[in-house]
Amino acid sequence: MIESIYVKDFALIDELEVNPGAGLNIITGQTGAGKSILIGALNMILGERADTDTIRHGAQKAVAEALIRVGNNDQIRKVLEEAEVEFRNVLILRREIRSAASRAFVNDTPVPVGVLKKIGDLLVDLHGQHDHQLLLKEEHHREVVDGLQQVRPHLEAWQQQYREVVAIRKSLSTLRKQEKDLQEKQELYRFQLKELETVQPDVEEYEQMEQEMRLLDNAEELDQKAALVVQAGSESEVNIEDLLTIMGTALEDLAAIENGFEGYVQEFNAARISIREAVRFAERYRSGIEFNPQRLEFLRKRQSDLRKLEKKYGKSIEELCEYMNELRSNLNLADNYDIEIEKLENKVAQALDVLKEKATKLHEARVNASQKLGEQIVGELQKLGIVHARFETRVDWLVDTGGWIEIDEQRVACTEFGSDDVRFFISTNKGEVPKPLSKTASGGEISRIMLALKSILAMEQSLPVMIFDEIDTGISGEVAEQVGQTMRRLATKCQILAITHQPQIASQAHHHFKVSKQEEKERTITYIHKLDNEEHIREVATLMSGAKVSEAALKSARELVESVSLNYAPPSDGDVKP
Repeated sequence: MIESIYVKDFALIDELEVNPGAGLNIITGQTGAGKSILIGALNMILGERADTDTIRHGAQKAVAEALIRVGNNDQIRKVLEEAEVEFRNVLILRREIRSAASRAFVNDTPVPVGVLKKIGDLLVDLHGQHDHQLLLKEEHHREVVDGLQQVRPHLEAWQQQYREVVAIRKSLSTLRKQEKDLQEKQELYRFQLKELETVQPDVEEYEQMEQEMRLLDNAEELDQKAALVVQAGSESEVNIEDLLTIMGTALEDLAAIENGFEGYVQEFNAARISIREAVRFAERYRSGIEFNPQRLEFLRKRQSDLRKLEKKYGKSIEELCEYMNELRSNLNLADNYDIEIEKLENKVAQALDVLKEKATKLHEARVNASQKLGEQIVGELQKLGIVHARFETRVDWLVDTGGWIEIDEQRVACTEFGSDDVRFFISTNKGEVPKPLSKTASGGEISRIMLALKSILAMEQSLPVMIFDEIDTGISGEVAEQVGQTMRRLATKCQILAITHQPQIASQAHHHFKVSKQEEKERTITYIHKLDNEEHIREVATLMSGAKVSEAALKSARELVESVSLNYAPPSDGDVKP
């Protein structure tokens, strides 16, 4: 149950708070006073799209907040657990709209707007000013039937299987496309693979080949330089080895006389060893130098072939190796496409058999639920003054020659919502055959049918709050009184907030709020005021006679309100589900 609604800097609202009670909460006021603005703010709290244009001129942000008692609602508990928000029996839902973006909160914890939407869908049924026109759209009829408890599990089972079929069919379609593309490219792939396998690019070989070519290409220079090191080190008449021996002896003699030379003797001996090792390495290296012009020519040709491939394919040697494996994989897959496609075709057939079973069960559930729904609607419509009402829901298969499944020797279309065409038929006059509701019902009848449906679905879905924004369109007089009585009866099961212009409906209120607007300092501001009993009677009289309330209108309003109080006791908070 909504315990309070707080709105600040939203459209014409400067700042206001309203505290609805249990039962039927009626909101009245002149056209343009801001009644629907309040409902719009509540809609925003419940996760609907927010428009930055709603921010009051001169304000930084618009704020809308609702305090809602939810009791131990397991579905809401699950939504909050998924959003990592602590569950409480009383939730504070808050929405802030700024020029750049909007923010959503549950119990002061930031959440995605989608979380508010999920909570709102579980708590509130909001009927907008023009929602009754949905009954004129036959595609909406199925949505009504699918809202029934008897149907919902079968629809969910269908949708789960439908998604599986779609996924398998998509995989099959993708595989067939790949097969077709591969068949078109198969000759090219085989040519490319043969070309690459002829050269056989290899990353490790390529790196080693670079090193080997560098040595072969510089063999003569390597031999000359190594020979020079050997000759200078030990083979020439005046060589480094002899000079080092002379220098070593001289340094040792100096060190024997002058201690300062001792350190240099050690460093000299270490250098002498390194020089000797370098000379000996150069000598050994000369013996291993390869002079092989034929090998060098082979490597140069090999390198040229690899570089041509790199240039032709626009890939490095490493990428060419990967591409070879990809080509082999694709060509191998081409040889196995028939097997893979056959596997998927069998899988699709099996999934469609299950889908057909789900379609049949969903169809039967809709037929059975629709029969019960028709009886309930007729009962409600009789209370609403349509005493000779006949209401039928016709559930027919969606015949389609290209349908996925076959039922009763005809192909049937499969959609996300099943394989049925659901349409409402009605007769409101005695002796008449029911005809399509979308073509025969009047505006007043549509409003009453919608109210009847809302009453039934509210009980079915156990929604704790219902909001009606001018559901009384197209009705007046006795019919309006019957609508008001139905709403008051329904309000013993759930909390209702309703905007109305009809005195017969307003008189049924358990709580009556009046919305008005005033001009203050060149600004228009919307206010809401909860009426006491006398103010309630006067507002009903105003709805009857206009701004100038006569004594006769007051008397009639008082009698109307008193008759309601006698017939329908107000509910306590405990009577209304949280």
